[in-house]
Amino acid sequence: MTTEVLLHRWPSAYMRTELVHGVILFSGDFDERDASIARRACPGRQVLLNADGGIEVHPAGKGPAHSLLDW
Repeated sequence: MTTEVLLHRWPSAYMRTELVHGVILFSGDFDERDASIARRACPGRQVLLNADGGIEVHPAGKGPAHSLLDW
């Protein structure tokens, strides 16, 4: 795996990460494979793949998490 592939597939750069209303938002062009990896990396959290291709890591909650894009 090259550095270029790593930076494209997984949000490892600080400039691609934001904290919005307590939700960690990884900007990028991700797919369900990346969301699956994020679910394993963040147990107990709710991980969503949003419509823009970003990954959202929500705190654990009783109901389903809603995308930040829906607010």
